[in-house]
Amino acid sequence: MNFRFQPWNINEQFLLPPTLDEYVPEDHLSYFVRDLVSEHLDLDKIYASYHPTMGKPAHNPEMMLALLLYSYCRGVYSSRKIATACHERLDYKVIVGTSCPDFRRVGEFRKRHFPVLKDLFLQVLELCREAGLVKLGHVSIDGTKIRANASKHKAMSYGRMQPTVKKLRAEVNEWLDKAKAADESEDAMFGANCTGQEMPGWCKTKKDRIEKIKAAKKALEERIKSDDDDEPPTKPTAKDQTNFTDSESRIMPTSEGFQQAYNAQAAVDADSQVIVASSVTQQTNDKKQLIPMIADIKANVGQNPAEISADSGYCSEANLKNVSRKKLKLYVATGRQQHGKKSAAKRSTLKFTEIMSTKLKRAGFRSRYRLRKQTVEPVFGQIKSARSFRQFLTRGLKNVAAEWELICMAHNILKLRSATA
Repeated sequence: MNFRFQPWNINEQFLLPPTLDEYVPEDHLSYFVRDLVSEHLDLDKIYASYHPTMGKPAHNPEMMLALLLYSYCRGVYSSRKIATACHERLDYKVIVGTSCPDFRRVGEFRKRHFPVLKDLFLQVLELCREAGLVKLGHVSIDGTKIRANASKHKAMSYGRMQPTVKKLRAEVNEWLDKAKAADESEDAMFGANCTGQEMPGWCKTKKDRIEKIKAAKKALEERIKSDDDDEPPTKPTAKDQTNFTDSESRIMPTSEGFQQAYNAQAAVDADSQVIVASSVTQQTNDKKQLIPMIADIKANVGQNPAEISADSGYCSEANLKNVSRKKLKLYVATGRQQHGKKSAAKRSTLKFTEIMSTKLKRAGFRSRYRLRKQTVEPVFGQIKSARSFRQFLTRGLKNVAAEWELICMAHNILKLRSATA
């Protein structure tokens, strides 16, 4: 039986070399991101960090920024995977051409320009606004826990620190006593100048670990003292923890159990799902994030939204009172009281909470609060599930906040492209 197939010519030569346009459609996202960076973003702050004559010529900053943003839009975050894609993928060739930066250059560029990401985020947000995507009719605020670049098994509680220090010190002292006795015996046998009897590496490591635990213990005590709670404890409790890999991350409850994580915040416009403000905090609870996030919205877009919604994690009498003074329309779930238990606070002290509860109950299914779930939660789903961002690559609150800014900027670029396609 004779089969008929289309020709398969893997060694076919071309009279004229083909262009990328013949392989990558002209409406592809790679063209959009490349043109966005080169034609619409002001990169003066990035160029200002380069010296015109010193050192080996760097890769073009426009190309590197477009490469980074496109990769984040595609859910590719590892510098090694980005560098590999530059060699193997045609859509990446649209951006880098014949220039293929290695993973070190990609990582260095990202880290070097973290400080200007806030400015770039605002530029992209302004483009979204010019395209009619930022209407501020209703904005929803929420937070999501994202794993830190640290294992929870690298954390130690305050209660374990002192016993561990004593245990390690006893082991080191025991070894030193044995080493001293062995040295004296071997000096008599081999001579006083005999080499090879230096302190072994494992003993030095334990000594270093003692110092590391002491430093972590002191840092944890300072952290508790500087806690901004209304009544901070004077000293850490036995259960308070610090992490040796990323000391600024915290143990937080997530859908996968307790993890070493950060709390990433986002304020999302209900009409377009564009992120209009973002931040990262070390606090598990969202209560202290409502007022700063509202302030960030106004700072970013120049005005307050007509309506704001947030879940019960943001509800507190102080927050509701503060927003009431600003004359903003706020819809916040007040939570549910457990059956058989009375409220710990007196009725007279929950004036604004009761007003909000009554406001939501009267509106029922027509309440504007219903917009929250369909506004901000899908955005977190797109970031964490569709684009697989579930763990920060960097460490430290400052770097993590910049990385979250980059994630949110990539999200807004995708929304802008959808609106202008």
